[in-house]
Amino acid sequence: MKIAIIGCTHAGTITANQVLTNHPDAEVTIYEKNNNISFLSCGIATYLGGVTKNIDDMFYSSPETLSKLGASVKLEHEVTSVDLKNKSLTVKDLNSSDVTEDHYDKLVVTTGSWPLIPDLPGIHNPNVYLCKNYNHAKKLFEVAKDAKNVVVIGGGYIGVELVEAYSKQNKNVTLIDGNDRLLSKYYDQKYTDIVTKDFEKHNVKLAFDELVAGFEEGADGGVVVKTNRGSYSADMAILCIGFRPNTSLFKGQLEFNADGSIKTNAYMQTSNPDVYGAGDAVAVHYNPTNKEAYVPLATNAVRQGVIAGTNLFGNTMTYMGTQSTSGLQLYDHAMSSTGMTLESAKAAGFDADAVTFEDNYRPEFMPTNAKVIGTVVWDRSNNQILGAQFMSTYDISMYANAVSVMIQNRNTINFMAMVDMLFQPNFDRPFNFINLLGQQAVAKATK
Repeated sequence: MKIAIIGCTHAGTITANQVLTNHPDAEVTIYEKNNNISFLSCGIATYLGGVTKNIDDMFYSSPETLSKLGASVKLEHEVTSVDLKNKSLTVKDLNSSDVTEDHYDKLVVTTGSWPLIPDLPGIHNPNVYLCKNYNHAKKLFEVAKDAKNVVVIGGGYIGVELVEAYSKQNKNVTLIDGNDRLLSKYYDQKYTDIVTKDFEKHNVKLAFDELVAGFEEGADGGVVVKTNRGSYSADMAILCIGFRPNTSLFKGQLEFNADGSIKTNAYMQTSNPDVYGAGDAVAVHYNPTNKEAYVPLATNAVRQGVIAGTNLFGNTMTYMGTQSTSGLQLYDHAMSSTGMTLESAKAAGFDADAVTFEDNYRPEFMPTNAKVIGTVVWDRSNNQILGAQFMSTYDISMYANAVSVMIQNRNTINFMAMVDMLFQPNFDRPFNFINLLGQQAVAKATK
């Protein structure tokens, strides 16, 4: 079988590995327009902040590795057009400008996503940067060495991690966001208020409820970020307002969702039975709402890559969906979340409720301890868990993973309250914090 893969970050890399590990005789050709594959972009902030010393350590595969498996890896080759009826691709070599045509039996679309770039005056100012891939990260690292004033636009995960990284380097950092608080998609205000205070302690200037209107050249060669409420001078501005799926090649040939992502079934098969999709180019099944959603996370991409790579040879594996479980570390605080907040659950039409609980993670007789804040959201009609959030100076990342499984399995807060978890004083109480949070929820639900 002749298989073509377009794009080779997470989903493409995993798809190729899955195919060639199990079907070494398959003819696999990978087209990637960048000069690298498998870069873990979620670790960029650790590199920019000096935690990760070598950016090249953030690759988990290589063209050589895939080539040894049997793939033909064509870096810096851009697929410029696709004819799904005739199963043909037009490919441009970005070094020589040569244009060739290729054919396939099965096609895998792993074209990923790209940062949202609003059509604003001055958006192409050379001091306005993106933060998505390996080359972006290297550029940001070099430019930041001489920068004193940094503006970060967007208070999502990438934005706040960049703010932390640059504030630790004693730069003058300004965070601009159109919402009234940061991380509002993932955490309730109790949590984001703590992050806000941490930022203020590190002298970060916060500009909430402000929309960027444009960019102007600064008097000293930097950039001035203009908003609807003021202006901010900087040596560099970084745009982190979200991502869009890279799917323009397939318009008019595949079924799309309203957000521009490609529709797939549970087998990761598109509306064309010989075309599969995975990663940021496609939608995911979001289990809390039981609907399709656009959730561009590496965790979704790698799972979908395994499934697509398996089902190219017959549809046998289905996608389990996602809870959009994620986490981050900001200064001394670990944060993790899964599913929906109370606000997003109500917006989705649920008769939802939530409870927030705070306690030490282990017994008070232990020599050290840490407070944990936890929130669980549930559907009042059936007590089914819809989401959860956690925060502590202690590593509570696995708490969100545990609740993620509960959401996946459509468990209730009653289940959460009494499900068996280990007890050992080094790690937790006789009732784990998740149990205690569930018990608080049940008590509120039965009032």
